[in-house]
Amino acid sequence: METQNENFEKLYAETFNELYEGAIVKGRVLKIKDDGVIVDLGYKREGFIPSGELMDDECKTLKPEEEIDVQVTGFYDKQGFIRLSRQKAAAEKSWSMLEAALESGAPVKGKITGKVKGGMSVNIGGVAAFLPGSQIDLKVVRDADLLLGQTHDFRVIKLDQKGSNVILSRRVLLEEERSKAKSATLERIKEGVRVNGVVKNLTDYGAFIDLGGIDGLLHISDMSWGRINHPGELFSVNDRIDVLVLGFDREKEKVNLGYKQMRPDPWLGAVAKYPAGERFTGKVIGITDYGVFVELEEGVEGLVHVSEIDWIEKSKKPSKLFNINDKVEVSVLSVNINDKKISLSIKQLKPNPWDIVRERYSAGDRVKGVVRSFTDFGAFIGLEEGVDALLHISDISWLKHTRHPSDVLEKGQEIEIVITDIDAEKRRMSVSLKSLKPDPWIYDIPGRYGLGDTVNGRVSGIADFGIFVELGEGVEALLHVSEIEKKHDEKIEEIFKLGDELKARIINIDPEARKIGLSTKTMIG
Repeated sequence: METQNENFEKLYAETFNELYEGAIVKGRVLKIKDDGVIVDLGYKREGFIPSGELMDDECKTLKPEEEIDVQVTGFYDKQGFIRLSRQKAAAEKSWSMLEAALESGAPVKGKITGKVKGGMSVNIGGVAAFLPGSQIDLKVVRDADLLLGQTHDFRVIKLDQKGSNVILSRRVLLEEERSKAKSATLERIKEGVRVNGVVKNLTDYGAFIDLGGIDGLLHISDMSWGRINHPGELFSVNDRIDVLVLGFDREKEKVNLGYKQMRPDPWLGAVAKYPAGERFTGKVIGITDYGVFVELEEGVEGLVHVSEIDWIEKSKKPSKLFNINDKVEVSVLSVNINDKKISLSIKQLKPNPWDIVRERYSAGDRVKGVVRSFTDFGAFIGLEEGVDALLHISDISWLKHTRHPSDVLEKGQEIEIVITDIDAEKRRMSVSLKSLKPDPWIYDIPGRYGLGDTVNGRVSGIADFGIFVELGEGVEALLHVSEIEKKHDEKIEEIFKLGDELKARIINIDPEARKIGLSTKTMIG
C-alpha cells in the first residue's frame, strides 16, 4: 500500500514538471502565520516559507495577494507544502547583481548587521558580505556599535560565489566622493567668500570645518567678538555653519576661516553708544585681583578696576564681591577704540562718602566710631558713613607707652575720639583718643613732679636700654641702664622683674619730649 508521501510525490512529479529544487518562481501570498507564510504557486500548488527563510521584518510587511519571488528548496513537507525560501531567492538574484557590480564598479546597497573579527558583516539582498575594519570609513571608527542597523552604499572589491566570499569597501566610495567634493570646493573657494561647512572637530584653540573635501581652521579668536573660553561654548561636532574665508593657500590647501567677521565689529560704534558718564547694565564675565571685566554687549567689554569698585571696601578681593554672570550697573569713565578698552566704574554710581565727611565734620569734632582692625602702627576706626579713620598708636595715650593698639582696644569696641585731620581729596582722616583729655604734660605733670624728687613706682616694662617705671595715674618714666646700680656683668632682668616696687630720684623732666628720667644710683637706704 502506497504511503501518503508517495502519493504526493507521484502527484507532484506529474504536474510540477516546470519546478525543480533551486528554481526561482513567482508566488502569491495567501496567508501570513506566526511561523511563516503560505504562498499560492498556481495550478492549485501551495508552498510554505518558514519565518526563518523570510527577509527582514517580512512577517510584518507582507500582505495577502502580494506577489513575491521564492526559491524551491523541497517538494513537500509534513503538511504537503512545497518548501520555499525568500532569502535564497533574494540571494540568487543578489549574486548576479554583485557580479555585475564587481565588473562595472557600481555601488551596491547593504545593511550592516553585526560585528565580526576584523570588521563587520553586511547583508546585501540576503547575501552575507564582509566589510573589513580598514574599509569602513575614511578614519578609524572608534565605536562600531553605532553603525549597526545602518544602510549604506558599498563597492564590491572581491567576489567568490563558490566560497560564498564577498568583500566590500565603503571607504573607496567615500574617498571618491571626497575627491569630487574637494575639486568642486577648490574651484569656488577664495579669500572673502562666504562658505558653508560642517564642524568636524573641536580643539582648545579652534574648530576644524569640513568645507567639502577640504578642512578649514576656524581659530577661537575668530569665532566671536566677545570672550569665549572654549569653542564648545558656541559649536558642537556636526553643526552646519556659514563661515568667511579669511585666507587661502592653494598650494598647501590651507584655509583660515572667520565666523565673527560675518557681523560688524561692535567696537566701531562704541564711542557714540557708550559716552563717558552714562550708566549701563552689564554682565560679569571675568574676575581678577586687579578688577572685574563686564560685558556691555557681545564683543564689547570694559574693566572695572579694583579702585573703582567701592569707595569703602578697598581691602576685599573682587572675587569676594562678584560672581561670573552677575548683572551689575556701571558708569563709563572712558572709551579707547584703538586698544578696544573701556574703563568702567561702579563706585561713581554711589555718593562719595568723603564728600559727606567733608561737609559734616571738622578737625576738633568729637565723634563715635567702632574699632574695625589693627596694624602695628595703630587702629582703624569706622564711622557711621562707612569711612575709616586712623588712630595712630601715638594718639592713644598722653602718658602710657603703648606697644600695640590691641593692648588697649578690642575689635568691635565703640569708642569716642577727636578728629585731628581730614583730607577728603586723599580720603584720609586722623583721629585721637588721648585728645579727649587735656595734655597732662602741660597742665599737670610739671606741677606734680620736680627735679630731685624721690618717687615710688612699679616696673611696667623691661628693655635692653633700661626699664619703664609707672609712677601712677598712667605716668611712665625711664630708668636708663646707665642710672642703675649693678655689677659689671649683671643683667637688668636679673635685678628687676615686672611689677617690682622701687624708689628712684627724678634726674630729668622734658615736657616737650614727654619724658621723665630716673636714677637709683644716688638713692640712700
